Amino acid sequence: MFRPRAWLVAVAVLCGACSAAEPAAPPAPEPARPAAVTPPPAKAAFDYQLGGAYPPAAGVQVVSRDHAAPPAPGLYNICYVNAFQAQPGAESEWGDLVLRDANGELVIDEEWHEALLDLRTPAKRERVAAKAGGWIDDCAAKGYRAIEPDNYDSYTRSHGLLTAEDAQAFVRLLSTHAHEKGLAIAQKNTAELAGRREANGLDFAVVEECGEQDNCGEYTAAFGDHVIVIEYTDAGLADACDRWGGSVSIVRRDRDVVPAGAPGHVRETC
Repeated sequence: MFRPRAWLVAVAVLCGACSAAEPAAPPAPEPARPAAVTPPPAKAAFDYQLGGAYPPAAGVQVVSRDHAAPPAPGLYNICYVNAFQAQPGAESEWGDLVLRDANGELVIDEEWHEALLDLRTPAKRERVAAKAGGWIDDCAAKGYRAIEPDNYDSYTRSHGLLTAEDAQAFVRLLSTHAHEKGLAIAQKNTAELAGRREANGLDFAVVEECGEQDNCGEYTAAFGDHVIVIEYTDAGLADACDRWGGSVSIVRRDRDVVPAGAPGHVRETC
């Protein structure tokens, strides 16, 4: 869930207060995948460039960059979007789509100082997806091959206001739109929902610190070798490489994912 950028709780409420008088949505069908949609090549050399774009090292085949950046020429490019939370200071851009508790206070992801988005009703999910869909359109127009929507697990930080079902209903909207644009879509972290990847239309996984947390197997069980692992410590890299090296894509980056040549830059592989 790491997003370093310079431009970069809640009180539980009764179930009946969580949604207004909007009707429940019917069960969503599994999103269709057009034949043109393909995930990143399995086991490929990978670089995570969210903190700033730079020329990838020799041999790198897959790169993930922020949606504001151009893709790396000649490579498979993944487009990062912060789909489930508002950027710090951007809450007003979302109006009534930011999540508030029973006292009207913003529900905040304290680690990243980002307001969660309100995905509790079908109408609000559609409105959030419409804005995120604009970013997906931009990614496709720039030549990206896939999207990486971050904070799929934001419901776990909502103090009970959002549910796993809310998150999945929303990610299905994103996957449908991405596939319509010919883009693959990643599941970001959220091991507890990996087993639902087919129903939610998710094509591959981008996972942070599963070596450190010793849970890479939860993702490979669902996605096979279409898993990209980012570690931020020597120990995490060593564990991931010892157990999963040669089976999935693995890279270690510095926590600020700064560009090559900047102080603190780290990029290591197995």
